[in-house]
Amino acid sequence: MVDALIVAGGYVVGSMPFGYWLVRLLRGEDIRRQGSGNIGATNVWRVYGRSLGLPIVLLDVAKGFVPALVGLLVGGETVGVLAGAAAMLGHWRPLFLGFQKGGKTVATAGGVTIALAPLVAIVCVGVWVLTFLLTRYSSVASLATAVALPIAAALLGESWQTLVFAVAACVAVFVLHRHNIRRLLNGTESRFSFTRTARA
Repeated sequence: MVDALIVAGGYVVGSMPFGYWLVRLLRGEDIRRQGSGNIGATNVWRVYGRSLGLPIVLLDVAKGFVPALVGLLVGGETVGVLAGAAAMLGHWRPLFLGFQKGGKTVATAGGVTIALAPLVAIVCVGVWVLTFLLTRYSSVASLATAVALPIAAALLGESWQTLVFAVAACVAVFVLHRHNIRRLLNGTESRFSFTRTARA
């Protein structure tokens, strides 16, 4: 029963649409009507700059990290993986937005990975940063990191539960970035910059 509650709690925590809430609170606007319409950190950063984008990155990471860590400590690795996966599901289809489209789960998956496999997370952060600096495409960095996740998990000898999570997360990121992949192939994907100035 406790394990089931932790997994369910992971979904609820993952469902907290911080990108939507924070923009609504501080700017009085609906992030779903701005930029790409996504509630995740990348879109918030593009539209409003780092003053809102950075907090959303940290909050989206935290809502993957906390359920996975609680699950890991209380119920073991399987529960940690399930709670983390539930948080990703919540981020994608948030309870608090009526199960409408949420984010693309990259930051939340990163939080889960930090809890389950810190060394793998460090590798993945390195891959994301390097790819982003070389391409200036957030989507390409996310896709490259998704590929690196199961490879790093395997090479670093992580448990089978973490390996299953890594493969599933990789597939999920690719599926949720399918429109970005199409735009990349068509040459219409937008480049990203951390130095973008927030809107007035």
